[in-house]
Amino acid sequence: MSKFKRIIVAGPLVVEAVYPAPHPRDSHAVRQGKKALSSQAQQMMNLKYAYQKLELLIAANFGQKDIFATLTYDDEHLPPTRQEAIKRINAFWKRLRKERQGKDQDLYYIYVTEHKHGDGRFHHHILVNATGEDYEQIRKQWGQGNVEFRSIRVNKEKHYETLARYLCKEQRDKVGLRLWSGSRNLRKPERECFRVSDDTPLKMPPESRVIRLADTGNVKTAYGHYRYIKYISRSGAVAISGQRAKHRRRKKK
Repeated sequence: MSKFKRIIVAGPLVVEAVYPAPHPRDSHAVRQGKKALSSQAQQMMNLKYAYQKLELLIAANFGQKDIFATLTYDDEHLPPTRQEAIKRINAFWKRLRKERQGKDQDLYYIYVTEHKHGDGRFHHHILVNATGEDYEQIRKQWGQGNVEFRSIRVNKEKHYETLARYLCKEQRDKVGLRLWSGSRNLRKPERECFRVSDDTPLKMPPESRVIRLADTGNVKTAYGHYRYIKYISRSGAVAISGQRAKHRRRKKK
């Protein structure tokens, strides 16, 4: 017998699930039961909520040494509309990119534009890769108000999910409007699905850690069960190819 293992790797953030694979000898009821479990596991791994997708994108591209900042406008530069605010932030990215290109430095970023909370003034939350000269670069190229710098934290209190939820806290102005935007050179999370033996354990590497209990699960039915786990690897990015190769070697024994 065998199972499917589905894995998503986004930098040090890893999401894994193991769920039953239908077998030709299974009865019709068992096959349908396994398909239902498989569908449930795959839906869980599809991460349908906006903050879940953003969480992976953040983890794949930014770490604790990178920059999280809020750009605000003074009265003189306050944009009258969201469209104008987005035009301003895009012009800012162009200026910052030009300066970094002159110093042979990369630029990749994510940003959200908000105005629905507090006093209703437009502002932007940004994530941008660090180069060592970031504070002065960003302040100089923004030049329309204040810049508040914060740290990207990955611990039990604050981590990729809490940051993604924070950045997605405002509802869309209208259907179809994206909650965030990013540079085209952002790395995408790796995804893969492959067969594993029926007795394959689902556990994180010993140097890793689960952020909270809700990041693990074991769903059981009469037709089997699926397990999932989300964890942070302390040693950095986990290679999907390495996991797949490991299971292939075991299969040959």
